Amino acid sequence: MRNSLRDAIAAQLADYERVLEVGIGRNPDVAESVAARGVEVTAVDVREFPVPDGVRLVIDDVFSRADAAGLGPYAGVDVVYALNLPIELHRPVASIARRAGAEFYFTTLGYDEPSIPVRRISLDGDTLYVAEELSGRS
Repeated sequence: MRNSLRDAIAAQLADYERVLEVGIGRNPDVAESVAARGVEVTAVDVREFPVPDGVRLVIDDVFSRADAAGLGPYAGVDVVYALNLPIELHRPVASIARRAGAEFYFTTLGYDEPSIPVRRISLDGDTLYVAEELSGRS
């Protein structure tokens, strides 16, 4: 990820107290940048990955969490974000964020459009999507 894009996304998240990144994988740059700004950062992934200081990792599966009664690591967060989120995860993550009362920001893999209603924020030649209220079954 370009440093300018990382910094632009981190700046969007810096005003929140508690954020959660879905699918941190091997690219913790945004989580690290957000944590360095004094924000409490939790990252979830289906596998364990090394995370930077200031970032807490929780093993969790969004498909299972979307149908679970409890919110687990999503409880109490202000915003959920995901980078390069595959289209099949747009709706489940949006549903979890909505149940948690959190905003949901994400980027796509670059060649697909969001599968949920969004508003767009242009950042350094890329687009950050902000989920709007889902209609119908989520």
